[in-house]
Amino acid sequence: VIREDAARGYVMGVHGMIYSAVLPVPADALEQAPAYRGLDAALRAAPFAPKIAWDIVAARREKLHATLCGTLSIDSPPALSGGMRDMLRSHGPFTVELRGLFSGNVNLGRLYFQLYPQARNGSNVIHGVQQALGRAPTQLYLVGLYNFNDELTVEETAALQAILVQWQGRLLLRYVCEEIWILGSRDDLVLDSHIAERIRLT
Repeated sequence: VIREDAARGYVMGVHGMIYSAVLPVPADALEQAPAYRGLDAALRAAPFAPKIAWDIVAARREKLHATLCGTLSIDSPPALSGGMRDMLRSHGPFTVELRGLFSGNVNLGRLYFQLYPQARNGSNVIHGVQQALGRAPTQLYLVGLYNFNDELTVEETAALQAILVQWQGRLLLRYVCEEIWILGSRDDLVLDSHIAERIRLT
């Protein structure tokens, strides 16, 4: 755990109100997807299941997202120009695929799904959203859902590794994104988050 980062005003996962642009994930559609249901069942049956914070899974379902542009503003929602809004509205809806399961080398206590955007005219469509908001393009878009609340034993780690190998890159859900959110939150898990604005991509 990063206990404190004075430069960012960060103390035990809590910081000032930060607003970011995110791509929402429809929880209802995800929970109905057979592939996701299979993955979730495998995690619930795993020996490390008691160490997953299932209450947080339930608490975050309405705010599932992949961050596209982090820290657009602090304390107050970002002031988007008319030109930015016009670019976003003219962007148009696009298709994304949610694939799992992914564990990175930064937030070791979290399991992610990876989001893959549609290519339009040979280009990553998310880059158009990032360009409209004045941000440099990125290539990795993650949806964090499962969080561990304790260290895993050797045996539990081996069980997790087997699930990661089985499910890494598996298609869980394909859907059309028609809006992005400006999401504000003070904590890393966005449990206190609020949607400051919904911007339609049409």
